[in-house]
Amino acid sequence: MMRLFSKYTWHFHSAKKQIFLTFDDGPTPEITQFVLDELKKYNAKATFFCIGKNIQNHQDIFNQILLEGHSIGNHTQNHLKGWKSNLDSYVKNVLECENIISSKTKKLKTQHYKLFRPPYGKIKNKQAKILIEKGYQIIMWDVLSADFDTSISNEKCLQNVLKNTKNGSIVVFHDSIKAAERMRYTLPIILKKFSEKGYKFSKIK
Repeated sequence: MMRLFSKYTWHFHSAKKQIFLTFDDGPTPEITQFVLDELKKYNAKATFFCIGKNIQNHQDIFNQILLEGHSIGNHTQNHLKGWKSNLDSYVKNVLECENIISSKTKKLKTQHYKLFRPPYGKIKNKQAKILIEKGYQIIMWDVLSADFDTSISNEKCLQNVLKNTKNGSIVVFHDSIKAAERMRYTLPIILKKFSEKGYKFSKIK
């Protein structure tokens, strides 16, 4: 699968002990705040793939993500599924979110990286081609916590990350209401265990 979509970034080749935590679907009050507080304890940086309408609705927490030195990625304006959208409407939706992100980063004088993650991890080849031509780096993952899956236990979510994470891994969590219970359980343990092993948590840029 990764070879099939080689223009997407699935993980980073790193000789260093480095992990890239990512959080999808926010910002969400309280839940994103929890993530930021946990990251701060370990001086960890992460990448937040934000939905445009959530940025508009929760501007203070979005500003906090930026001011605390994390990266922002585009996750469409309203969590649009690529496979169910035509080319024009999908690109327009991404650019709508982009305008919000770029205006906020400019206002706060923080760096802006053109990172994109398709909602549900699903995107048509033509959609991806246009976005890559527009300068986007499409960020996928090699470790899925599955915190969004309400049928799995907290422990299963934890093991998904512990067993599969290695140097250069891109790990997916969600700062959403649906994922909150499993994410709140797993994230502090992941930060502690990998920090004790000498890993650094870095943002994507």
